[in-house]
Amino acid sequence: MPLYAVRMDVAIPDDIDPELRAETIAREKAYSQELQRGGEWPYIWRIVGQYSNISVFDVADNERLHEILWGLPLFQWMTVEVTPLATHPSDVALADGGES
Repeated sequence: MPLYAVRMDVAIPDDIDPELRAETIAREKAYSQELQRGGEWPYIWRIVGQYSNISVFDVADNERLHEILWGLPLFQWMTVEVTPLATHPSDVALADGGES
């Protein structure tokens, strides 16, 4: 399946109702953890000092990634950058006969 590196920068408005903010963040966490447990979101890293992350998605196709991203409860307040990934010829896993 194709792999995608995705950077997500979040900018929740300062004037949002605190209860709505907390509820939306809780839904985001539950949704992302469900996708992680299901294997479609195998990696997520925080970007230090920012409300941002870099994630790797392992999904069937572009449409599935689009569906996942648009389903994020925080999506309306995100800037998202998607980079399709391909194997690199210098990958030691490939050189050692494995898959990467």
